[in-house]
Amino acid sequence: MIPRITDLSRAPRIPVLAVLLSFGLPAMAQAQMVSPPAPRLQLDVPYVPTPTDVVARMLEMGDVGEEDFVIDLGSGDGRIAIAAVKERGAKGALGVDLNPERIHEARENAQKAGVTDKVTFERQNLFDTDLGKATVITMYLLEAVNAKLRPTLLGLEPGTRIVSHAFSLGDWEPDQQADVGGRVVYMWTVPARVDGRWTLTDGEERLTLDLKQSFQKVEANATAAGKPMAVKDVKLSGDLIELTLEDSGGARTFTGTVNGNAITPAGGSATWKAARG
Repeated sequence: MIPRITDLSRAPRIPVLAVLLSFGLPAMAQAQMVSPPAPRLQLDVPYVPTPTDVVARMLEMGDVGEEDFVIDLGSGDGRIAIAAVKERGAKGALGVDLNPERIHEARENAQKAGVTDKVTFERQNLFDTDLGKATVITMYLLEAVNAKLRPTLLGLEPGTRIVSHAFSLGDWEPDQQADVGGRVVYMWTVPARVDGRWTLTDGEERLTLDLKQSFQKVEANATAAGKPMAVKDVKLSGDLIELTLEDSGGARTFTGTVNGNAITPAGGSATWKAARG
């Protein structure tokens, strides 16, 4: 018969270490050997490759040539940046992507294509990428990402070409749009900033121009010696602006290059100039 123990202080004690050795330590050791799951990679845009015929059309619409440096945002397997150099002769290209697997794949593809001297791929956030050296930017992102990126694109050097597969830039209307097998491609040229009041001097004549700008579209009012002039047409493409004005002496067209607060004649022997402010 087992005696009933009423005094706990007299109860037999099992050493704690023995309990741990019998039950706890193997489980504890096993728990320590299991690594926590790696954090899931958060991507702004899922990876969906651009078909090769769309790639070709994008580079064609961007007018990519030997003087261009192309930056591809969300470069995936690298096909656009590689084609810019290999097929269009661009002097260089950079592809950026957050997915390390895609960067590894793109670098391997560049090696196979023999363009590693001109094409590089970097793992980085497209919003942290310096776009200043690009003359052409290509992208296959999402509408919301494009909207967030748009202010940066508009701040680039006038004349920079932006080409997007499938997604627009909101109310910034494209300069070109094409359908490639049911897929839409858009192209924009970054416009110079021309809004404001300008004084155009042509010999002894002084004209006042009030320009109101919405992206590449410009409205103008013109006066000469306080008298209104008819504005027949205004065109803006990159840093090139063309204004056609008409008065009693007929129509005159001024074609110039915008450089900050100055407009100077684009070629030819014209001597007029315009200044803002």
